[in-house]
Amino acid sequence: MQKITPFLWFNDNVEEAMNFYVSIFKNSKVIEVKRLGHEGSGSPGLFTTVRFQIEGQEFHGLNGGPSFQFSPAISFFVDCKTQAEVDELSGKLSEGGEQLECGWVRDKFGISWQIVPSALGELMDDPDPEKANRVWDAMLKMHKIEIAELQRARDGV
Repeated sequence: MQKITPFLWFNDNVEEAMNFYVSIFKNSKVIEVKRLGHEGSGSPGLFTTVRFQIEGQEFHGLNGGPSFQFSPAISFFVDCKTQAEVDELSGKLSEGGEQLECGWVRDKFGISWQIVPSALGELMDDPDPEKANRVWDAMLKMHKIEIAELQRARDGV
């Protein structure tokens, strides 16, 4: 087990959420599903906890009820190597949710994701501060981040 593992509290759809995430990311899998037995407080067979892995990162999930909601104060940063990967992940994760500013997506379960191309950091690290600022300004106007637009902004086109 990894030392630190995100633990996600869902109302009553932890299995649906886990299957959604596992279906989106290529390198992912369900590790374990523990169901509430007859002795527990609730319906027999109700999914209570899950463990799954996305891109080598393990997650735990719980059907904990409506007491808590997700907030953008915690998000998952996804480093994307290509525009195609940005497009795919941004599109799939926003189904039933929404695309927000600066590459952020809130999925249909309320979890916030930052879908960010590696090129963004490289372009913002330009030694010319004027070019870096143009990249920053362009990114602030985007929902889904477009690498080609960032490159044009850097070049002043």
